[in-house]
Amino acid sequence: MLMVSSKLYSPASLSGREIEILDLVATGLTNLEIAEELEISKRTVDNHISNILTKTKTENRVELVRWALQWGKICLNDVNCCYLPSSTASQSINEAAS
Repeated sequence: MLMVSSKLYSPASLSGREIEILDLVATGLTNLEIAEELEISKRTVDNHISNILTKTKTENRVELVRWALQWGKICLNDVNCCYLPSSTASQSINEAAS
């Protein structure tokens, strides 16, 4: 029997920077690699991740990524992604419906 943590069902409000860091965590980067990618200090990344874990009520990076997928905060390899149609695609659909 699969046990699903109730923690995965807690919504949380994350800042744009926290979402950016969460996306990099989901790609498998370390805190140091994230710091280098964003050109900020590792300590700043550590603080952001600590805050994200607290806000999402998750205990580690794996739980955090599962939470992010559950709430649609990240997209991994075209899984869990939502693409909005371009205006030309929408126009074509509307024209076809008329």
